[in-house]
Amino acid sequence: MTGPTWEYDGYRPEEESLRESLCTLGNGYFATRGALPECTADEVHHPGTYAAGCYNRLTSEVAGRRVENEDMVNLPNWLPLRFRPAGGDWLTPDTAPVTEHHQMLHLDPGLLERRTRYALGADATLLVRQQRLVDLADPHLAALRTEFTVQGHTVDLEAEAALDGNVTNSQVARYRDLDGRHLTQVRTGTAAPGTVWLRCRTRTSDIGFGLAGRLTADAPVTHADEAHRAVQHVRLLLPPGRTVTVDKTVALHTSHDPAIGDPLRAAVDRVRAAPGFDELREVHAAAWEQLWRRTALEVPGEAGSILRLHLFHVLQTLSPHTADLDVGVPARGLHGEAYRGHVFWDELFVLPYLNLHLPEVSRALLRYRHRRLGAACQAARDLGRRGALYPWQSGSDGREETQQLHLNPRSGRWLPDHSRLQHHVGSAVAYNVWQYWEASGDVDFLHGEGAEMLLHIARFWADSARWDDHLGRYRIRGVVGPDEYHDAYPDALRPGLDDNAYTNVTAAWVLGRTLELLRALPEPRRRELTEEAGLEEDEPARWEEVSHALHIPFHDGVVSQFEGYGDLAELDWAGYRRQYEDIRRLDRILEAEGDTVNRYKASKQADVLMLGYLFSPPELRNLFTQLGHRLDERTWTATVDHYLHRTSHGSTLSGLVHGWILTRARRADAWVFVQEALRGDIADLQGGTTGEGIHLGAMAGTLDLVQRGLTGLATRGGALYLDPVPLPELSSYGFSLRYHGNWGVHLRLRSGLLEIAVPAPGRAPVDVRLRDRDVLVRPGETARLVLPE
Repeated sequence: MTGPTWEYDGYRPEEESLRESLCTLGNGYFATRGALPECTADEVHHPGTYAAGCYNRLTSEVAGRRVENEDMVNLPNWLPLRFRPAGGDWLTPDTAPVTEHHQMLHLDPGLLERRTRYALGADATLLVRQQRLVDLADPHLAALRTEFTVQGHTVDLEAEAALDGNVTNSQVARYRDLDGRHLTQVRTGTAAPGTVWLRCRTRTSDIGFGLAGRLTADAPVTHADEAHRAVQHVRLLLPPGRTVTVDKTVALHTSHDPAIGDPLRAAVDRVRAAPGFDELREVHAAAWEQLWRRTALEVPGEAGSILRLHLFHVLQTLSPHTADLDVGVPARGLHGEAYRGHVFWDELFVLPYLNLHLPEVSRALLRYRHRRLGAACQAARDLGRRGALYPWQSGSDGREETQQLHLNPRSGRWLPDHSRLQHHVGSAVAYNVWQYWEASGDVDFLHGEGAEMLLHIARFWADSARWDDHLGRYRIRGVVGPDEYHDAYPDALRPGLDDNAYTNVTAAWVLGRTLELLRALPEPRRRELTEEAGLEEDEPARWEEVSHALHIPFHDGVVSQFEGYGDLAELDWAGYRRQYEDIRRLDRILEAEGDTVNRYKASKQADVLMLGYLFSPPELRNLFTQLGHRLDERTWTATVDHYLHRTSHGSTLSGLVHGWILTRARRADAWVFVQEALRGDIADLQGGTTGEGIHLGAMAGTLDLVQRGLTGLATRGGALYLDPVPLPELSSYGFSLRYHGNWGVHLRLRSGLLEIAVPAPGRAPVDVRLRDRDVLVRPGETARLVLPE
């Protein structure tokens, strides 16, 4: 096999969890971590298979309280395949001598390959070579090929394959006080020679799962009944130098699947009809080749290799198969159990890339939000407000899934969690609706589901704003901003902060856009929409008023993160770095000292600066002008400097946002943050978090950094706006877009030259707007434009 690879050499138990996450294989329907098939779950190995949108809710006793949590369920493990010399001990890298170990993730065909050589005494070795795939062509299939080769003398080898229902959600150490036993009614059996099955259900959500496994080898295959395991055995005689192959093919169905009657019957039928490994691999690779053509970035060098890996993991979580599912964007992909598989605001960083490559997937992810609009409206009513309050953490049904307690591993204390006050997630949903429409031109969605979401989110912000006679402004109180560190004022009895600048500015943007949409809707649709929502006649006028009069605090010539931020104490950053070296999780450090980050001008990640990520400089200036403030270049530069020196970067999103902003504000510093964003997961910069699941928003954000950040690409008013900025370390790149029905619009930038090609026959010419000129590129044409200095 040729093409880009991601490789690990040597067996290192301390790195195994990280490797398992980064070697995960998936197809948008389900994914399986890159665990070794011969190893069971323990402190080193964390096998896991997760199906998109499959959650279960359990109640646990924690710190004297009953705590309810909903988790993305770890499904029965289809991987197990262990082996041993007849009558000997099972071989694993932890229990037997290993003289060679190499893992290779082949990105182009979506294959995981491993080679491990075990020493069998002093005069023989066993080479185990495996290839694994989770089928992109058929989202219900996965396969594992194992090749055994002995050197030295003939070996009588026993191999055991299994579908294992003895699994729990126990990967994340800090969650282990919570109940992780999600599966029940595990049953196993055999369906045909060489085929076994396993069925089970979740304990409360009552989702049914059916798995069927087929084992083929050049020897008889037998099966055995064990509790919660469907087991198959094969005995292989291995002469020196001869390779013997065992293939394991597995099918997975859930009761969420359409067009089936029973998940188990569907799985048995599918695995029975599945072709052999060679044909599966060929069709799977062809599906990947097609997907790469639609989505890939062309970036040279090391940065390009990392971006390819990031795109691979984004597509394994959110593939074209996702368009058929009722799922959101899990913050940690389908790669592990961190954040319990919940959906946060990470689609804000993911959808901009998908919008211009796989718009049907973006639309499906937005429909996940629309289907939960009723739950969001109920959440707003529970606060005594109109409109829709989307949850900070969402799962199966759209209720708030944010934990009420969280564990500080440094102090060992369980602490109240107030992150559900991040009401700005509603603005992110609205922003994603608007961005999708601008990129796709899907006016039916905008006038339908999109308009309904925008209207209810705008209504919530207008109803949350309260007039302050002293300030002569509207205020939004009691929220938490994107920073997440600050969740209350020092010594306050109640959580929440007033007038978070990011929250207020984005609320004003939502109100303005919704009013613009209402004016543009055809009159019959506008009447229908307002009648269904029960919109009162005076509400739009109030929205207009609020959108121009929300309070934005300032201090010392910079935008304040929230009202009162300027009164907080300065932190001894140098002292804390000397004492702790890594202070990314400054909040945990201070809490363990008996202090609180709420006392200090110290942020976990970009908060005010997120505004520069969402909006171009002209858009941001206009928003501040709309709100009665002047945001000139000097004020914005001072604001960037202020927070840059007071941020611990305790989130993988932080380097991404700062890199994005600095490419346009101070290019010499930008590459440092771009590198941090690129290396965040592969180097596990957050200290052990990647092993619990990749950070999907950060990975997708690095792709969008090239696609939109460096190019200044924006889709507005039916035109492509471009304003490229030179970043010497990424001076040459290209990509293809799907824009307003035109497939394969290709952009390439190198050495101050921008090429734009529109394939023929195209749907329509593409209107391109640069700082110094407008260009209309017709289907079949290529425009070569020299960029201004």
